Amino acid sequence: MQSFRNLQHHLGALPAEVVNALVSVAEARGRQEVFIRQRPADLEALRLIARVQSAEASNAIEDIRAPRKRIEALVADKSTPQNRSEAEIAGYRFALDTIHGNATNIPFEPKYVEQLHGYMARFTGDSTAGKWKAIDNRVEEHHLDGTVRVRFDPVPAADVDAAMAELHERFHAEVAARTYNQLLLAGAYVLDFLVIHPFRDGNGRMSRLITLWLLYLGDFQVGRYISLEKLVEASKETYYDALAASTAGWHQGTHDLKPWLRYFLGIMIASYKDFEDRTTLLGGRGSKRARIERFIRSSLSDEFSVADLRDASPDASDSYITRILIDLKKQGVIERIGAGRGARWRRLRSDFGETDE
Repeated sequence: MQSFRNLQHHLGALPAEVVNALVSVAEARGRQEVFIRQRPADLEALRLIARVQSAEASNAIEDIRAPRKRIEALVADKSTPQNRSEAEIAGYRFALDTIHGNATNIPFEPKYVEQLHGYMARFTGDSTAGKWKAIDNRVEEHHLDGTVRVRFDPVPAADVDAAMAELHERFHAEVAARTYNQLLLAGAYVLDFLVIHPFRDGNGRMSRLITLWLLYLGDFQVGRYISLEKLVEASKETYYDALAASTAGWHQGTHDLKPWLRYFLGIMIASYKDFEDRTTLLGGRGSKRARIERFIRSSLSDEFSVADLRDASPDASDSYITRILIDLKKQGVIERIGAGRGARWRRLRSDFGETDE
């Protein structure tokens, strides 16, 4: 709630880069709305992909992992969890679906934040789920050499109920006042939530679910079709750096919200760009092979995985994708990096044309 106690200080004089980011998001949202009206049928594949990616990535950030096939089965609700990691992933999927289906109908109040946490942990048997923490916790960084660094000290357990009540009261008052852009208010809320750290466990994953919830409340639909969690996972180091820069001095009200807002808005811009790139791939003419080749040519990164290609062409089987990769490897277009399930591929050149089956 500290950010909202002096919001004029944080948002009263925004740097040009933040203003430009807000303009970029607004323009991209307009283009997305046009696409949704004109070609809604193309979006179902994106929605299904985003569900899997979100459940996978948000848990992976916390080092909770499972094989991709198991995640797909859990997200499709075609299997029951077989261990703790799968229980966490299945619970995240349940909470995620709750937000996707009901975000604008659920009052954004503390008791429903608690309820969402209970949904997220529903398969784990955690008796503390859905309740504010009863004991103090701290956010630590554990290194391979055994050393531990404290990232920040959250709000004490005894103060959580009052802190969350104040955060929501101030957030709603600012939304009603319409003085500041609602994306900026969402970013400020998420930072304050993370420092309050109201639950014993799962605060990072909850922050990403709440981000999606707040975006829906602001009529930003991109999280339905693009996994914001996957973008955070891909920029995890920058995520933690932004948090560290903006949480310093939070308890004293002397923190700087701008590093976090720059990161938050950067994720929004990246999500809309991802949306436009993917709708171009899925909506373009041509065969499954053409879409796969188009993805390889246009990908910002030279490296990619079979999972990336599966997302680009969801109607293509893994065996079909493998045949295309082998063929492109023979042509000198790509090379394989590593072996086994963790193998990736590297693009060597982009001057190859589309072909039809």
